[in-house]
Amino acid sequence: MRKFGVSFSGVSLLLTVLLAAATAAAEYYNYGNALDKTFLFFEAQRSGKLPAAQRVKWRGHSGLKDGLAQGVSLEGGYYDAGDHVKFGLPMAFAVTMLSWAAVDNRKELSASNQMQQTLWSIRWGTDYFIKAHPQPNVLWGQVGDGESDHYCWERAEDMTTSRTAYKLDQYHPGSDLAGETAAALAAASLAFKPFNSSYSALLLSHAKELFSFADKYRGLYTDSIPNAKAFYMSSGYSDELLWAAAWLHRATGDQYYLKYAMDNAGYMGGTGWGMKEFSWDNKYAGVQILLSKVLLEGKGGVYTSTLKQYQTKADYFACACLKKNGGYNIKTTAGGLMYVREWNNLQYASAAAYILAVYSDYLSAANAKLNCPDGSVQPQALLDFARSQADYILGKNRLGMSYVVGYGPKYPIRVHHRGSSIPSIYVQRSSVNCVQGFDSWYRRSQADPNIIYGALVGGPDQNDYYSDDRSNYEQSEPTLSGTAPLIGLFAKLSGNLGSYGGGLSKPYQTTKPPASSYTATPTTYYSPKQSGAQIEFLHSITTNWMAGNTRYYRHKVIIKNNSQKSISDLKLKIENLSGPIWGLNPTGQKNTYQLPQWQKTLRAGQAYDFVYVQGGPQAKVSVLSYN
Repeated sequence: MRKFGVSFSGVSLLLTVLLAAATAAAEYYNYGNALDKTFLFFEAQRSGKLPAAQRVKWRGHSGLKDGLAQGVSLEGGYYDAGDHVKFGLPMAFAVTMLSWAAVDNRKELSASNQMQQTLWSIRWGTDYFIKAHPQPNVLWGQVGDGESDHYCWERAEDMTTSRTAYKLDQYHPGSDLAGETAAALAAASLAFKPFNSSYSALLLSHAKELFSFADKYRGLYTDSIPNAKAFYMSSGYSDELLWAAAWLHRATGDQYYLKYAMDNAGYMGGTGWGMKEFSWDNKYAGVQILLSKVLLEGKGGVYTSTLKQYQTKADYFACACLKKNGGYNIKTTAGGLMYVREWNNLQYASAAAYILAVYSDYLSAANAKLNCPDGSVQPQALLDFARSQADYILGKNRLGMSYVVGYGPKYPIRVHHRGSSIPSIYVQRSSVNCVQGFDSWYRRSQADPNIIYGALVGGPDQNDYYSDDRSNYEQSEPTLSGTAPLIGLFAKLSGNLGSYGGGLSKPYQTTKPPASSYTATPTTYYSPKQSGAQIEFLHSITTNWMAGNTRYYRHKVIIKNNSQKSISDLKLKIENLSGPIWGLNPTGQKNTYQLPQWQKTLRAGQAYDFVYVQGGPQAKVSVLSYN
């Protein structure tokens, strides 16, 4: 097949498309779009004084006096779910997962221009944790009384319930909560390190102190904060201590923390527990995968034997998810969803999917396979399973429903969320009191007046059935801990150009396809290059589908440096672009794009590709400048 190109002066790309009858048309999941919406959930959950850049406009300032009665400022942080309590354990877990995404999916988040948004989401939590840790052995672990809060249905801006703050100290320990907060701050320090070294160092200092506090004064946080027992009862703290040590080792490189995880591997269950879930309460699978990375990178040294035991348990979790674990497997619904328990089941599926995608990367980087009792498996199988859970969440299920609110044509509209279900204070300025909220808004059958974009609800039951009912809180309430893993998961899938590319995944067929459809196969033409032209574009259409009466095309453009030297700071002009684009960052100037930060330079002979989707004619791509 002959190549076609464009001249350096910007002659438009030439493409002839052969149209032939082919496979049935299908819609596609846009992970990049789902990712952008998911960030909005975290903005909707913000407590404190909201910034001018706040995109969720139906929210207002709230909780401005949190902690003042106890003599400490605890403004900020996140409300947990559909309520207005700031529960420390799930909030810290959510920040750890957001930070993990920023660390391991930096390339994908940067390529989709979402790294800054990720860091903002993390910092809204970490700034609060810094306030909550005013002394080495003190951590304020909760703001708000869960009991009284759940007796009221009112907006955060109207809160009349108790805002009592609860703390941990050496006389009231909480190794699980302090350990998880240490893990969150250590992971966040890694996320911020390339962008804000001083803030990164501050986070790491707090992480180290909290780990020491958690380890020295041991106890369950729910024994010290009994108010949390009915909502986030801890099953133990050993996993959080190992989890914090693993993150601190990764953040510092200090062998002290690795030795801690090795010396306590058996005693704390790290090499003993084979798990089939990963969640805000159970971190073992995450610990095992994190420490497997050390082994796979050949950095085990004297700890190689113990690290292999950790990896055996990481493999147990991964094999159980793939149902290749000698019968000791996870349960799935008929539709393929990981099913752990009735209440808010999707939080387990989202968390598992993300760490399996991470483990797939770790194995691939080491050119290793997953060894299961039922046979060895390529790392791609883990990513495929992660994608299956993401696709189920976005609509590949028996109901054709997206469980991420605001994504797709069908999603929950009666979410168990106070702020979402009551008109904004900017619409209904009079306050909504505790009982009035139940009478006027909680029990109404109409859709929520405010769409809480990006919220992952609890999800369907074991029969893949979902009741879109505000009072059905086991299924219809979103949480921080369930939604946070989606950031890394969607980022990974949106940046994975291998199987489907460009953040698009082939979904479940929910609508009847047209009688005929077409695939576009590029016929290439050669356009003579002008003297001195050094950049070539190879433009192709990789797939197409019908949505309504419009045919959409997925365009892939390969940029190739044909010169004998490296080029940098390449800026492209893209005209007639009407759809989304992946792989390039906007510069702020009209129709002008540049390569992502991690790919600022193209070496001699090197190629880089980007993708866009639109109906109608292709976009016009030309070079503006480069060095």
